[in-house]
Amino acid sequence: MSPYSQPQAGAAASLRRGARTIAARRHPARRAQRGVTILVVLILMSVMVLGGMALARVTEIGTLATGNNATREASLQASEVGINTAYAETRALASEEVNSGTWYWATTQAADANGMPNVAWANAPEVVVGSYSVRYIVERMCNVAPVTDTLRQCLVRQVPQVSSSRVGADEVDPPNTRQFRITVRVLGPKDTETWVQTLVSKGSASVAGGVPPP
Repeated sequence: MSPYSQPQAGAAASLRRGARTIAARRHPARRAQRGVTILVVLILMSVMVLGGMALARVTEIGTLATGNNATREASLQASEVGINTAYAETRALASEEVNSGTWYWATTQAADANGMPNVAWANAPEVVVGSYSVRYIVERMCNVAPVTDTLRQCLVRQVPQVSSSRVGADEVDPPNTRQFRITVRVLGPKDTETWVQTLVSKGSASVAGGVPPP
């Protein structure tokens, strides 16, 4: 064996140990890089999931709002049927000085906290419009019955006494026409509840007590 063989072998072994040491030092850095990459990916995935959930929520809210608007419009259309029916019944009253059935009161009724008449709505006349239940009541806007002084005892709509020269023109309201309040309650799908009120006059009402005082 050459006297130089042993030192050369030792040098080779040292080189191999050095290479292993360098490789061992590099492995923790690679694992750290992989850990950072996974963390970034998880963060991005979380952001994407949250964004998708927010988009789904916005879409759901938009759908609900559209459905609510459609239900509201259908309820208002159904309430018009109740208003027209109540108005026709009011015009057909034999006497406005006395209550009639469970739908007409000759005086203004007490109201609840929301300003709606405090009456037995379950007994009010019902008109079914599709999937909507429409009930109505009518109040004469007077504080007493019978009325002896329209201007002091009733809410009136003062209209100038003007005649029309056109043939077939509608008759104008007489001066100091008494007002009637129609209240309509509409119950619809999904437990929706709509209330509508309007003031009307009979058109042919006369002034009680003769000519109003000056």
